[in-house]
Amino acid sequence: MPTFLPVRRPRAAAPPPAHPARTVAAVLRRHRRRLTAVTVCVLLAQMALGMVTGALRQTPTIDEPVYAGTALVYVREHSLRFNPEHPPLGKLIIAGGEVFARPRLAPGFDGDQGALGRRLLYESGNDPWRVMFWARLPVIVLTLLFGLVVFGFARDLTGPLGGLAALALYAFSPDLIAHGTLATLDVPAVGFVLVSVWAVWRARARPLPYLPLAGLSLGAALATKMNTLPAIPVVLGLAAWSYFTARRPQGTVGAGRPRETADPAATARRTRLRMLLRAAGAAAGVGLVAVAVVWAAYLVVDPRLRWSAAGQGVPQVHGLRGLLVRVLPFPEPYRDGMRIQFGFEDEPWQGFLFGHVYTGNRWYYLPAALLVKTPLGMLALWAAGAAALLTVGRLRPAAAYVLLPPAVLLVVAMDGARDFGTRYALFMPVFLAVAAACVIASRRRWAYGAVAALVAFVAVSSLRTYPFYLPYSNEAFGGPAKTRLRLHDANVDWGQDLGRLADRLRERYPGEKVWLVYKGSGVPSWYGIHAADPRRAGPQEVHGLLVVSDSSIAKARGRLALLLRDSREVDEVGHSITLFRR
Repeated sequence: MPTFLPVRRPRAAAPPPAHPARTVAAVLRRHRRRLTAVTVCVLLAQMALGMVTGALRQTPTIDEPVYAGTALVYVREHSLRFNPEHPPLGKLIIAGGEVFARPRLAPGFDGDQGALGRRLLYESGNDPWRVMFWARLPVIVLTLLFGLVVFGFARDLTGPLGGLAALALYAFSPDLIAHGTLATLDVPAVGFVLVSVWAVWRARARPLPYLPLAGLSLGAALATKMNTLPAIPVVLGLAAWSYFTARRPQGTVGAGRPRETADPAATARRTRLRMLLRAAGAAAGVGLVAVAVVWAAYLVVDPRLRWSAAGQGVPQVHGLRGLLVRVLPFPEPYRDGMRIQFGFEDEPWQGFLFGHVYTGNRWYYLPAALLVKTPLGMLALWAAGAAALLTVGRLRPAAAYVLLPPAVLLVVAMDGARDFGTRYALFMPVFLAVAAACVIASRRRWAYGAVAALVAFVAVSSLRTYPFYLPYSNEAFGGPAKTRLRLHDANVDWGQDLGRLADRLRERYPGEKVWLVYKGSGVPSWYGIHAADPRRAGPQEVHGLLVVSDSSIAKARGRLALLLRDSREVDEVGHSITLFRR
C-alpha cells in the first residue's frame, strides 16, 4: 500500500499586536454602558456625601424652621393657616421625611410662623438635629434625582459623554449642594421646572406620554414656589411648538380629493391652521394639568379648603399685578399668597454687594453674585455651551428649550426687590449644566480635552470648599473665606453654623464671657451658648469675646459698628461667623 506522508502546512503569521490606545478604546466601547452607570453613581455619591454631611452638621437656617413647622401642621391638623406666601407641595415633601422623626408638637398653636418653628424644634422636647435631618432628607433625594434628569437631558442632545459632563457640573455645583442640603423650596421648584422642559423637549418625538408629564411637572413647580410662575408661558409655548413639530405633515395634498383638482397652497394653509389649533390645544392641556396639580396640593392639605385671609397680612394689589392675581385659575389661598409676595416686593429691603450697603434692589445683583459664587471652569463652560447651542446646526432646535427658560426666569428675578442670594437663581447651574455639555457636540479632539480639564477644575474647586458649601466663592474672589466681603445673607451666612460655634467655644474658649450677634433661627442657649447682646450694653461693658454673624458685620451700623471698630479679629467659624477680642 502506498504510504502517504503528512503535508506540513505553513503556520499562519500571528496578527500584529494592537496599539495599546486602540485596545483601551475597544474595551471602553464594549463596557460603555456599565462605565457610564458607574460614573453616574460616583458623581451622585460625592454630591450625596456633601449634602448629608451638611444635613447632619448644620443648624437650622433662617427659613427652615418655618417650613418644618408648617409641614407638620399640614399633615396633622390639615390647616393652611401658616406660611401662606408659599404653596404647600414643597412643605408636604419636607413632611414626608419629617414624620419619620415623630416630633412632638401640641396642636392649636396660634403664634406666628417663626414662633411655630421655634416651638417645634426647641420648646417641645424634640431633638432639633434629628428633626432637621429627616426634614432635609426628601430634598436631598429630590436633588439627586434631578441630577439624573440633567444627565438624561444632556445625553439626548450630545450622547453619554455630554450627559456625564453635565451631571459632573451639576453634582459639583457648590450652590446646588448647599441648597439641596436644606429643607427649603428653592431646589425642588427649579428641579420641577427642569423636568417639565425636558418633557416638552422629548414630546417633539412622542407627544402623548411626555406632554402630560410636562403638565404634572409644571404644576409641581407652581405648587412649590411662586417664583416659577414666569415659566408658565415659556413651558406652554414650547409644548405647543413640540406638538406642532411632532405632528407636522410631510405632504400638502388634500386627502380624499383627486390630485389634479387639489389646490396645494390652500390645502397646505388649511393643514397648517389645523395643526396650529391642535398645538394650541395641546398647550392648553398641559396648562390644565398644571392647574389641577396646584389644586390637588391644596386639597391634600385640607379637602374642605378652609381659608381665611384675616390676620395673614394680605395686602391689596392693584394694576396689572392685581389683574394677574384675579385671572389665574388657582385656589384663593394661592392667590392670597401671590398678594403677600407682591407686598414683599414693595418693601424697602437692604442689600449688600461688594462692600456697599444699599436699600432697594440692583438689577445687576444676581449676575454679580453668580459671577462670585460660580466656579470659574463652570462659567467658561456655560458660555461655550450656550454658544454651541446657538451655532451648531443640529443643536439649534434645542436652544430655546435649554436657554430660554433660565433667561426668562433670570430677567424676572433680577427685577425682584430681595437681593438675598443666588438661591433665587438656582435655575442657572441646573439648565446651563445641560448647555455646557453641548461643547462636546463639535466632535473635535480639543473640545473633549477642554471639557475634561474644565470639569476637573470645577471638581477641585468644589471639593476644596467641603463641607462649607454655602459661603463658597471662586478663586478669582478669594475663595469661601472672602465671600463675606462681597455678599451677605444666604450667600454666606444663613444661620447654619450655630452648632459649630458652640463646639468652637467649648474647645478653644471655655469659661470666657461671650457677646453674640447671631443672624439665624437657631436658639443659642439650646446648643450651650450663653451670651449677651452687645447692642444692649454700653461699649465699656463689652469685654471678652464678641461673636458676630458675617451678615450682621456687612450691614453693621450704630453701636455694633463702633464695637467692631475697637475689636480685634481672632477666629472664624464656617466662613460665616467671626470672633473678635475686646
